[in-house]
Amino acid sequence: MFKHDWRILLVEDHPFQLRATQYLLESYGFTQLTATDSAKGALQQMLKVAQPFDILLCDQCLPDLPGLDLIEYASHRGMIRQAILLSSLTSVELDKLKIMAYEHGLPLLGYLIKPLKQSDFRNLLTLASA
Repeated sequence: MFKHDWRILLVEDHPFQLRATQYLLESYGFTQLTATDSAKGALQQMLKVAQPFDILLCDQCLPDLPGLDLIEYASHRGMIRQAILLSSLTSVELDKLKIMAYEHGLPLLGYLIKPLKQSDFRNLLTLASA
């Protein structure tokens, strides 16, 4: 269905959510996981590596930069292949962000509402495999 060797960059500013999501991803079998708590930290991680991250899993409401802006910056510079937004915003707000991403040609697979549900995550990863 999907590859567990994907390189995933997780960006979440809330310490509990960061650790819980990291644990969940590890329990799904993802071993190449890099986690950070800010857009600045994410950019530092992206600059350290030779290959783009396969998936940027990013909180929309980061204190230093909105997640969609981080996705736009990273994708235009070839730092990521695809992205998924994480958020506790409403579905209506997230649908608007998804439309904006599409209009800007961003590689956004979709969004996940916190707390992360395994079935929703797997459904989006199926899109990444296609």
